[in-house]
Amino acid sequence: MKVLIVYDSVFGNTEKIAQAIGNAMGSQADVNILRVGNVKQENLRGLDALIVGSPTRAFKPTKAITNFLKGFPKNGLMGVKVAAFDTRFTMEKIKSSFFMLSLFVNIFGYGAKPISEILKKKGGDLVAPPEGFFVEDVEGPLKEGEIERAANWTKKIFESKK
Repeated sequence: MKVLIVYDSVFGNTEKIAQAIGNAMGSQADVNILRVGNVKQENLRGLDALIVGSPTRAFKPTKAITNFLKGFPKNGLMGVKVAAFDTRFTMEKIKSSFFMLSLFVNIFGYGAKPISEILKKKGGDLVAPPEGFFVEDVEGPLKEGEIERAANWTKKIFESKK
């Protein structure tokens, strides 16, 4: 299986999750993990699966990830298994530190959902609901156990979809 994991990362947390996802794919997969700005056209040929992740910035993925996704033609991901993830605060952190922000999060959400919606619009076969991985603060670090949770998420969705 040829898998591409594309991510953007501001403070390195989303990159760590992308690496954990790639490592969890195991040796049976041909996995390429690339920062969004390093993706070349040849990386997109013959994909079986595309996983895209971004930090949540202003309730959505980064502009680089959004532009990358919009670059796919309609039905450009037909036959490709797709999944989306983001990094974000826990709702408890939002409520305790940024009270008004919780209102906006409830309205606008996080970065993974719009990623998954675009992946589906481009013809991708969504293999799991969008997933969020938690950071302790704006610059991180990741909450304890999130690397392992990312690995388990990956194994669960791809083992069930073989």
